[in-house]
Amino acid sequence: MITRTTNQTLARNAQQNLQANMSRMAKLQEQVSSSTAITRPSDNPAGTADALKVRAEIRANAQYSSNINDADGWLTTVDSALDNTTDLMRRIKDLALRGASAGLSPANKDAVATELEGLKKDLLKEANTTFAGRSIFAGNSDAKSAFTEENGEYVHSGSGAGVMRRVDGGAPVRVDADGSAVFGSGPGSVFALVDSIAADLRSGADVTGHLASIDARANTILSRHTEVGVRHAAVLKARDTNLEQTVSLEARRSGIEDLDTAKVILDLKLQELSYQTALSVTARALQPTLMDFLR
Repeated sequence: MITRTTNQTLARNAQQNLQANMSRMAKLQEQVSSSTAITRPSDNPAGTADALKVRAEIRANAQYSSNINDADGWLTTVDSALDNTTDLMRRIKDLALRGASAGLSPANKDAVATELEGLKKDLLKEANTTFAGRSIFAGNSDAKSAFTEENGEYVHSGSGAGVMRRVDGGAPVRVDADGSAVFGSGPGSVFALVDSIAADLRSGADVTGHLASIDARANTILSRHTEVGVRHAAVLKARDTNLEQTVSLEARRSGIEDLDTAKVILDLKLQELSYQTALSVTARALQPTLMDFLR
């Protein structure tokens, strides 16, 4: 069977080809204007899935970055408070040694006791240090002060559970310190110890026996400070890793979503040239005849 090719058939095929050419050109123009390789999921279903996955990872990484900054703030504050506490403990021991000296007059012992009481207040101030409105030695408790004095007793108002921050895909990091472990609580607290030393000095009792207790409490504070330093180092390392991950994820996202602008513009110019050529060829091949006007 012989198929007849009419002018109408040729015109219809030419029109379809021209429309397909225009469609390709319009898509390239849209990509250039949006600077995005994927303007709708149908453009690249696999690429769209990859882009959504990478964007989810970027959001998670951004949250980790926020958590790292918060954790750094907490641990820096704890570190500073423990530094100050260690300095105070050194001064307390110096005063205790001075008070234990033979031949020290009652007036001098009273002066040493007064300074010790001032140092105890400084210790309480450090123990009640806050960050962002929360006590750094009170755990998850919402108490405004980690330590309060009630009838001569020093009570720790915090909870045993620590403040945790997730800084990466691994286990969360504790960003506070256990106040009862650092300063003690009740009769065994460092505050009660200083009160006892001051009272013995005023009564004329020998304070030499308190020196071992001061050393033990200072060693405990130093041990807790070391733990905080290890956690802080882990947070700072997580920050470096987070920054590297940020750059890597952005490169992956760009590789999926962003255009090679120069290449797309070149393709657009070639498509425009192809379209103009097709128009010219079609206009010459499909010349109107007398029959077209007689219909």
